[in-house]
Amino acid sequence: MDTKVFKKVGICNRGEVAVRIIQACKELGIQTVLLHSEPDRNSRAYRMADECISLGGNTSAESYLDIQRNVDAALRMGVDAIHPGFGFLSENADFAQAIMEAGMSFVGPLPDSIRNMGDKVSAKKLMEAAGVPCIPGYKGDDQTKERLLKEANAIGYPVLIKAAAGGGGRGMKVSRSEKDFFENLESAQREAKTAFGNPSVFLEKYLENTKHIEFQIFGDTYGNYVHLFERECSVQRRHQKIIEEAPSPSLSPTLREKMAKSAVKAAEAANYIGAGTVEFLLKGEEYYFLEMNTRLQVEHPVTEFITGTDLVQAQLMVAQGHGLPWNQSDLRITGHSIECRLYAEDPYQMGMPSTGKLLYQKFSEGPGRRFDYAFDAGDEVTSFYDPMIGKLICFSEDRDRAIEKMQQILKESILFGVHTNIEFLKQILAHPDFTSGKMTTAFIAEYFPNALGERSQSEDVSLIAKSIFRKMKSGNDSDSPWAKDWRLV
Repeated sequence: MDTKVFKKVGICNRGEVAVRIIQACKELGIQTVLLHSEPDRNSRAYRMADECISLGGNTSAESYLDIQRNVDAALRMGVDAIHPGFGFLSENADFAQAIMEAGMSFVGPLPDSIRNMGDKVSAKKLMEAAGVPCIPGYKGDDQTKERLLKEANAIGYPVLIKAAAGGGGRGMKVSRSEKDFFENLESAQREAKTAFGNPSVFLEKYLENTKHIEFQIFGDTYGNYVHLFERECSVQRRHQKIIEEAPSPSLSPTLREKMAKSAVKAAEAANYIGAGTVEFLLKGEEYYFLEMNTRLQVEHPVTEFITGTDLVQAQLMVAQGHGLPWNQSDLRITGHSIECRLYAEDPYQMGMPSTGKLLYQKFSEGPGRRFDYAFDAGDEVTSFYDPMIGKLICFSEDRDRAIEKMQQILKESILFGVHTNIEFLKQILAHPDFTSGKMTTAFIAEYFPNALGERSQSEDVSLIAKSIFRKMKSGNDSDSPWAKDWRLV
C-alpha cells in the first residue's frame, strides 16, 4: 500500500483532546485546522491551532455532531485528513464514510469496522464467532415484550437491559425481578430511542461487583495487530470513568496474557485499523467482552506512560499508510500510571456541573507529571458541553508511589472561578478499597453515593484565600481576578 503525506489535518473536536491532537501534529510537522463551535473561540485549542474555522452554533447538534457542516468546513480549508478525537462523531460510521467519499483520510478505523462494533448486538455475535468470552444473554431480533421477558427469565435475574445502538450508560437499566422488568424495559427503550434513534435493546446477565478492565489494541493496513496492555477503569460514576490506571492491580501475569490474546482476537475479527480499546468485565478469574471503542480513549495517557509510546502520533502514521511502529516484543510495562479526570463540578452538590470563567489555575510541574487541559485562565467553562476541564496524569516506579504522587499533585493544583472535583478525587485515592486495589464498578455507589455531602474548606485553601484578601485590602493587587466574584474550589 502506498503511503500518504498529511500536510494539513482537520480536528473535528474540542477541549483537551483537540489540544492533544494539535501537539502530536506539531511533533510530526503537520499543520492543523480546528473545526469549532462559537463558544470554543475562547479555548486553548483555538489559540494553538494553525488555522480555525467556525462550524457555527453553540450546541453539539449545531456543530460537532453535524456531519455535513464538518465535511464542508474541512473541504473549504483544504485538509488532507480528519482526526475525530473521542466523543461526538468519532464512532460514527456515516461520518467516516462521508470523509472518505469527500477525498480525505479518516484517522481511525474503516466505516464497516465502526459500524460492526458500534452495534452492540452485531459486536457480540462477531466476538462469539471469534472465540472471545461474552456474557450470557439475548441478542435476537424479536423485540416484543413477551419474548424479552421470556429471555430475561431464562437468563436469571438480575438482568441488564442495554441499548443495542449506543453506550455511555444511556438506555441501560437493571431489572432485579420479573415484577420490575417491563418498567425497566420501557425506560431503557425510551432512552435508547431519544439518544440513538433506535429503541432496540439486548439482554445480559447482570454481573455485580465486577472490575472494568480494558486493553489498548492497535492495527495497521497490513494486517498487523498488537496490544499495549491494560487499563483499570473500575472507579466509575453512572458508568462514566473518574480515575483510570495502568497496569491493573487485579491481573496476574497469566491472566493478563490470556485477556490480551482475546483483545487481539477481537481486533482481528473487526479488521481493525488504528487505535482502539477492547473492554472486559472481570469477576474473579473469569472475564467477558463488554464492548469495543473504535477510537482513541480519554485515558490513553496512562498507556503512553507505561509503554513509552505516543498513541496519537501512531494513529497519524498508520492513517498515512505506514506500518505499526512497534512489534509486540517491543512493548513492555514499566512503572505505574494514574489519571484523574478534572471536572468543573461541585462534589458537595452531587457533582452538579459548575460553569463560569476560570479565573486562575496552577498545576505543579515535575518529573512524571502530565496535564492535558482544555482551558487557560480567563477562558469560560460553559453549559454547552461536558464539564471536563482536563486530566491530571502521573507516573512512578510502582502503584503506591503513583498514588502518593497523584495526591501531591491534587494538593498542589489550584483553580479559582469554578468548583472542581479535586477534593473528591483525593478522598477516592485515600479510600482503603482503592489503595488495596479491591475497588469494583460498585465502588462509588457504595462509598460515595452522595459524593462528598456537606461542604468543608481545607486549611490550605483558607490560607490562600486569606492571603489574597490581605493583598486586595492593602491595594497591592488591584487588578487581581479575585477582586471579582469568585468561588473556592
